[in-house]
Amino acid sequence: MIIQSILEWRPFAVLAVLGVSVVGAWADAPAPTLEQRVAGLEAYLGNGDPTAALKDEKGNIPEGLTTASIGVAGPGHNAWLMTSAALVLFMTLPGLALFYGGLVRSKNVLSIMAQCLGITGLVTILWWAVGYSLVFGKSFGSPILGGSEFFFLKGVTSAPNTDYAYWVSQNVFSMYQMMFAIITPALIIGAIAERIKFSSIVLFVGAWMFIVYFPLAHMVWGVNGLMNGVWNATAAIKAVDFAGGTVVHMSSGWSALILCLILGKRLGFGKEPMPPHSMVLCMIGTGMLWVGWYGFNAGSAVAADGVAANAFMTTTLATGVAAFVWATAEYFDKGKSSVLGFCSGAVAGLVVITPATGFVDATGSIVIGIAAGLVPWFFCTRVKKWFGYDDALDTFGVHAVGGTMGAFLTGVFATAEVNANLNLNLKEIVGKTLVAEQCKAIALTLALSIVGTVVIAFAIKMLMGLRASSEAEREGLDINDHEEKGYIY
Repeated sequence: MIIQSILEWRPFAVLAVLGVSVVGAWADAPAPTLEQRVAGLEAYLGNGDPTAALKDEKGNIPEGLTTASIGVAGPGHNAWLMTSAALVLFMTLPGLALFYGGLVRSKNVLSIMAQCLGITGLVTILWWAVGYSLVFGKSFGSPILGGSEFFFLKGVTSAPNTDYAYWVSQNVFSMYQMMFAIITPALIIGAIAERIKFSSIVLFVGAWMFIVYFPLAHMVWGVNGLMNGVWNATAAIKAVDFAGGTVVHMSSGWSALILCLILGKRLGFGKEPMPPHSMVLCMIGTGMLWVGWYGFNAGSAVAADGVAANAFMTTTLATGVAAFVWATAEYFDKGKSSVLGFCSGAVAGLVVITPATGFVDATGSIVIGIAAGLVPWFFCTRVKKWFGYDDALDTFGVHAVGGTMGAFLTGVFATAEVNANLNLNLKEIVGKTLVAEQCKAIALTLALSIVGTVVIAFAIKMLMGLRASSEAEREGLDINDHEEKGYIY
């Protein structure tokens, strides 16, 4: 009976011992002071490091010392980035699909929309499997490619990844960055619209993400990236790109030019009119792009803070100015301003301000807006005619030219008065030699985009062909690639 009683009480005895051990551990752990706890909350307001007040003179945190604000997402910052992620997806679906869809002929409108949808699905799978890790991981210890620690989003939880944000859940951050990865290759289709096979563009995008986008995004935005001048003190090229001038617009725009040259001109190009079939759709798409771009630019602060507020302002100013300037240039050139001109100018303004938006002030954004309205207009209306390339929807003229110019002008107008982060590793070159670093980043982006596209395009051309048949092109890609029609009267 005595032995049986002991056995019956043994589990409770074990729990009691464990309880005493845990209480002992709690008692041994240092307790944060009131000042340290308040400092953690204040760090949330300023988008700062919640552990800063806990560190000793050597920058170390005593074992066990923590506060409730460490390792958790901040509600406001997290909410803004979730909203921004939705806005950036809104840029592709339906913004870009409608913008590009309205600019093609009616027999190809669904092909544009299918390509946008197909790219969205494909990139989502790649991002989940390896993309996020290759861009934002660091286990490879490489300035060119990230790591394998986040493959299949392993360990990507609601806790922040403090390499990139103190107050935003890593799962939210990963989804936000995925939206950039989606829209970047989708931009390419504008230059090759109305003549590339659906199967070919899907295969091209899959390869392009690995050869161009993932390495470039890590080099520019990865914490140990080759061109991440703001956060990587050892960056070989100390450049800055707030929201994607090089990563998104230069890479897609220059790749688009090379691909359209390899693909060749549309049947009848330069011999028969190929006007947009619906400027109404184009205008609606433009409005959606503009609205979504606030998530693209202001969201790139990865916080709802003063830097995001500045990006919101400069995005608005540059875009409005560029839309007006482009239409004004049209007026002096042709005697009339078109809706297409206003739309093209707005998108050009959005493109050019993108790399600079969190680094420049209001005056800088106005100058950038003027340049965005004039230079891409010149390339789309003059240079394209001179050289005769069939950039169907002006992807090169707007995104490649605009993105390149934006990257350069960022080096001219960036100021630490707007973004104090420029003082971390770039204090000695901002306003001085930053332009030279921007030129280095431009050159590397050009080389990677052009060479990568040439290799992929010719490989696919040899393997399965790039272009739709002449019969399919004449009849329209909607019915040939998808057995559907955009309009049934």
